[in-house]
Amino acid sequence: MTLINTMDFTKEEVLDKVQTDAENLFKSGTYFCSEAVLQTINELLGLPYGADVVKLASGFPIGMGKSGCLCGAVSGGQMALGIVYGRVEGDPMQDKMFDISKNLHDYIKDEYNSTCCRVITKQWQGDNFKSPERKQHCFTITGKVARWVANELIEDGKIQVKQ
Repeated sequence: MTLINTMDFTKEEVLDKVQTDAENLFKSGTYFCSEAVLQTINELLGLPYGADVVKLASGFPIGMGKSGCLCGAVSGGQMALGIVYGRVEGDPMQDKMFDISKNLHDYIKDEYNSTCCRVITKQWQGDNFKSPERKQHCFTITGKVARWVANELIEDGKIQVKQ
């Protein structure tokens, strides 16, 4: 995603761009799911953290280092939320951080009946995990998570869009 002035775009245009950009970063092989979500949201916010922040997300793909646990896209989304709602030493924890993090978790759980990578991708286990169908499934989840995070940031007034 290239840096954009979100005030030049409607909410739906921004959300479509975020979703497409996150999916394309993953599809192109530039990044995996967690990295694509974090990079896309960091860029949407105007790079409050340098582009190398994506390194923080590199251990989370395929359910945390291929362990099949928490979906990498969800992990990336949680880190992206931390850009806005996180804290540094000495700051109090914002209740909003817990609320919005839970809401992201619940959104994916409601959509896929789990947040666990191995459950969400169960039908493609084993050699089938490298199939184009499984990859497309994960590209879609990555885009949905990035879109969900961007929507929440817009709704909360953290990102301004054209009315």
